[in-house]
Amino acid sequence: MKIVAAGMTDVGRKRDHNEDEFAVEPDDRLFAVADGMGGHAAGEVASRIAIQSIVEFVQSTHQNIDATWPYEYDTNLSTDGNMLRTAIWLANQKICEAVRETAEFKDMGTTVVGLLVSADRKATVAHVGDSRAYLLRDGKIRQITSDHSWVNEQCKQGFLTPDDAIRHPFRNVVTRALGSRREVIVDLAEEALQPDDRVLLCSDGLNSMLDDAAILRAAGEAGTDLEQSCGDLIAAANDRGGDDNITVILVHATL
Repeated sequence: MKIVAAGMTDVGRKRDHNEDEFAVEPDDRLFAVADGMGGHAAGEVASRIAIQSIVEFVQSTHQNIDATWPYEYDTNLSTDGNMLRTAIWLANQKICEAVRETAEFKDMGTTVVGLLVSADRKATVAHVGDSRAYLLRDGKIRQITSDHSWVNEQCKQGFLTPDDAIRHPFRNVVTRALGSRREVIVDLAEEALQPDDRVLLCSDGLNSMLDDAAILRAAGEAGTDLEQSCGDLIAAANDRGGDDNITVILVHATL
């Protein structure tokens, strides 16, 4: 198996600095996006801590049965699932410590979505917050993750429609984030990848500007050129307003 991937980030049209961070580490089978939040540029600190911590943990623990230390290994999860969840838990601890120790970091936090691809082409996705993972397959797009956001909870309960959620003033309110509390619930999903599949990771600066059809169209215009596809996705989001920082990663696990 060969993993081909590309990632790109952009400040967008409305923000004066970029609080997103990302990692593309094909040799480690690891890909991640974090979208920071918090005043005094603290959001970019939180997202940077998250990504650096996750990368360092995964690089130091590949396929090690003790990869979840100091947490218990969950036999109901794959090794990749355990590894990715533990990496995010440890990142959360580091952000919480930074918040506690530095006054200007008060209220900072970050979302995160991470991907590990196994040798047998299984994609393990973990996330906290509203950064997303999508599966692009056979000319169709499917969201793998479910947003940890106020509007998504209202949609699930039938109080809002998806169209309402897009325009709602609370659409950017997340219900889970790293740095908000010492313990955080990490959602996990696994997908068996097919030869032509691509996985897209993104911050909400992409999907808040583009619906699924527009994302699929922009991602596919450059064919197999993933770097160009990332640029096309960011350009499309900026063309629609670029209200937030935009970060995208495209991953293709080939035979």
